Amino acid sequence: MFTADDPLVGIDLDDCRDPAAETPAAWAADILDTLDSYTEVSPSGTGYHVIVTGELPDGRNRAGDLEVYDRSRFFTVTGDHVPDTPDTAMARTDALATLADEQLSPDADPDPGDTPTTGSAAPSDATESAPTEAPVPIADDELLERAQNAANGAKFSRLWGGSTSGYESHSEADLALCRLLAFWTGGDPTRVDRLFRRSDLFREKWDAVHYADGSTYGEKTIERAVRATNDTYSPPEATDSVDDQSSTADESARLDTAATTPTDATPPDESAVAGVDVLPPSEDLTELPPTHPDRAHARRERIAELTDRVEALLEENERLRTALETERQRRRQLEPADEESSSGWWPFSSE
Repeated sequence: MFTADDPLVGIDLDDCRDPAAETPAAWAADILDTLDSYTEVSPSGTGYHVIVTGELPDGRNRAGDLEVYDRSRFFTVTGDHVPDTPDTAMARTDALATLADEQLSPDADPDPGDTPTTGSAAPSDATESAPTEAPVPIADDELLERAQNAANGAKFSRLWGGSTSGYESHSEADLALCRLLAFWTGGDPTRVDRLFRRSDLFREKWDAVHYADGSTYGEKTIERAVRATNDTYSPPEATDSVDDQSSTADESARLDTAATTPTDATPPDESAVAGVDVLPPSEDLTELPPTHPDRAHARRERIAELTDRVEALLEENERLRTALETERQRRRQLEPADEESSSGWWPFSSE
């Protein structure tokens, strides 16, 4: 039974498994991949139960053949573990947020079982939500080189190379790379898509239709990334055509103002909480005039580097807190009422 006093969340997927082939439907396979936690075959043999730990976002709990609950519900546990899935309940708060956004939000497909899994998608509204500024006028290869050599280039290179280390799921890594690409491309969804397809994170799921309006997983991921990116890249050469000193000063002031917004959309107060000075002195800037555009650009890259550090520390802190709470809950469950009950193993005790 799921209660408000435990960290467990149960995900019930119905009518999505072929008992003969022992394989999931495409829409269910995507969800199992996103959650990547303990999964077992449901009692009917035609569905799955997934158990995770974490915080379930507010909103709907059911859409079509998908149900998600963290309290006031029972699961009949079969112990028929699905191979290649973890054998314990994993911490998946971010994955639950992704699931709620993709499957349970009002604009998500109301019945994932009826949605085609591949094919041409109708145009989404990602273009409509793109920023109004002009795209960055730099060739793709040059832009990628700048991204890899920036202050947070190591993070970009890891994601570009297909690494999902530090992320709860492949989907979260997809979103992280798209947010970086949104910054470097000026929020151009078409260009983000083109570049993402060149990365090692790209997979067939990218073109799978996930929504009732015909939009694909990739289109919605880009839409979310562009919407969450408040600042975009302004190359230094963009100011080369400025003729007078006053105009140059104005442009530099604009860049300095924009620099106060982290490139990865991390709220400024998180930096303050972490005790990080968001505008530290930098020796490589002392020889440049205060109004020089390269100075502002270097400050932006320095802020991006510090933002990544803060983000990594916050993520690690949250992971450790969740792991600690999960272990405490597990130990409380394992405490035997008497010696005879000590042979059981939570959460799948023989009793």
